[in-house]
Amino acid sequence: MYTAHPDRYADMPYRRTGRSGLKLPALSLGLWHNFGPDRPAETQRAILRRAFDLGVTHFDLANNYGPPPGAAETALGEALRTDFARYRDELVISTKAGYLMWPGPYGEWGSRKYLLSSLDQSLSRMGLDYVDIFYSHRFDPETPLEETMGALHSAVQQGKALYVGVSNYSAEQTREAARILGELGTPLLINQPRYSMLDRRPEDQGLMDALDELQVGSIAYSPLEQGLLTARYLDGIPEDSRAASDSPFLNTDALTEDLVGRLRTLNGIAASRGQTLAQMALSWVLRGGRLTSALVGASSPEQLADSVAATRNLDFSDDELARIDAVVKQ
Repeated sequence: MYTAHPDRYADMPYRRTGRSGLKLPALSLGLWHNFGPDRPAETQRAILRRAFDLGVTHFDLANNYGPPPGAAETALGEALRTDFARYRDELVISTKAGYLMWPGPYGEWGSRKYLLSSLDQSLSRMGLDYVDIFYSHRFDPETPLEETMGALHSAVQQGKALYVGVSNYSAEQTREAARILGELGTPLLINQPRYSMLDRRPEDQGLMDALDELQVGSIAYSPLEQGLLTARYLDGIPEDSRAASDSPFLNTDALTEDLVGRLRTLNGIAASRGQTLAQMALSWVLRGGRLTSALVGASSPEQLADSVAATRNLDFSDDELARIDAVVKQ
């Protein structure tokens, strides 16, 4: 039987989410692409155990995570039953709905029917009575935002979610979502945007400013840019890498000679800080305490531990930030 490490809370920093009472670990585990039947079940369990032992108390999912869709929630459900049942109240578990899950007009986007049906399915797969955070995974341009936010509010009223969030919402969409939810009496807890050293749209397009003003939390996905901000591609494209597989999320066309050169320069800056490139990339999004948490994936317990080590050095000098900017923005 799994017993969690007694010192699991000793080193991980925890940050308050917006103006709520909920704190999240600086690094959260995303169960996006390594928790399907194509991965050994024991490896998945080992990653989850190592995460919790290191103070990673937040497991982030969505209805379509796997592959195939739903597989990640099923895998977590099994781990909850076998390893984490007695630790449920120490965990923050989130899931989302917005992308395609089943055929027909009610299987995606932001209608009340889809969101609440999807949440019921997610709870069934995980064997839970409630999730801690339920997200609208993407803005629906054809459904009134009042309906989408009303569905999130209903999830809380029904006791199926403790908090609600949005993902892939612009600054303007987030402001309107927060207004609607505020009037309903269910505050917007958090926004989950894509954000990294190479993708600064949340800063450039005003989302981070909006979240500051609204006192809404933030958690970044893809802070390592699908593996680009790691040592994996500094010397070419490994045969077993995501880029080599022509993944829709990263392919060989993205790895230009110019980009690889810039990644090598960033790697040199990281080495001067005593970090790997991946660790520096995570430290960068967490710098200054503006971001609540950053999501990392892991294909092994060792990879996860390497990511968590980034939290030991979250400070940057003005010179380091300027050097990073000079590389990224050239």
